[in-house]
Amino acid sequence: MNALVQDLRGQSGKLKAVIRAPNADLADEADPTLSATFEGPSGQELARSKLAAPSAPGIYKLAVQLGKISKPVDDLRVITMVPFAEKKNDRIGLYYLGSWPYENGGKPRTASYSNPTGFIEVTRENRSTPVSEHFKLGDFLTKDQYDVWPKYLLLEPKLLDKLELTVAELEKEGHHVDHVFVMSGFRTPRYNKGGGNTGGRANLSRHMYGDASDVYVDNDRDGQPDDLNGDGRVDTEDAKIFADAAEKVEREYPALVGGIGIYKACCGHGPFTHIDTRGYRARWYGEGAG
Repeated sequence: MNALVQDLRGQSGKLKAVIRAPNADLADEADPTLSATFEGPSGQELARSKLAAPSAPGIYKLAVQLGKISKPVDDLRVITMVPFAEKKNDRIGLYYLGSWPYENGGKPRTASYSNPTGFIEVTRENRSTPVSEHFKLGDFLTKDQYDVWPKYLLLEPKLLDKLELTVAELEKEGHHVDHVFVMSGFRTPRYNKGGGNTGGRANLSRHMYGDASDVYVDNDRDGQPDDLNGDGRVDTEDAKIFADAAEKVEREYPALVGGIGIYKACCGHGPFTHIDTRGYRARWYGEGAG
């Protein structure tokens, strides 16, 4: 049971959410004698005969069971996604998403550009749900449609793992990290195309697939990047420190390979680092929105 829970916490050991499609297995290779009990937001319990996510979308507390022994996992939530098929006319409910690049035809260059499996439903009430040690659901929401709830989010656990391992690497190098600001996480295709500052955005941006983030260390939470190298300036050298730490993580954890980009200050924001887990190596310097 302990080994299973540790596996669900990712390679960093710091994940606090397991994100799955309805009825999907929680683990690839779990002891068939294990089962699970879930508790929903209203307190109702749902027992499963195997380790699989609940069929109804939502966020659940988890207890792993072996016979009559039950182990509650207090700091780990199971999130069942809303299926992609629920999107009609480019939206779910009142929330506009737009269309993914190959949704209406064409062949994706790789499987990572295929249509998403589903979405996390985010409400005013659950947006503060921790998804890892340093991040919560609301950190990765598209920055638009402010008064529309619920919103819908894509979030790849590998991205959380890579970010947490990068934070650990920064700490190992002597850089205290209390807070990482996500300048841009998930972007709906609609927002990626025409929302906010579109300079520097790719038509096939990984942000639309939930495995990319533009980030910087902001320990004092003033909305601006911190001076990581202590030279009295905040510039791309500070963003490079974050990027170099992510580079070391990729070398140690090849399954988390992806893009690392360094961006200079522009258009009302400071320098930042782009991190993603696209599945192949990409490196660049840029400007604009990332």
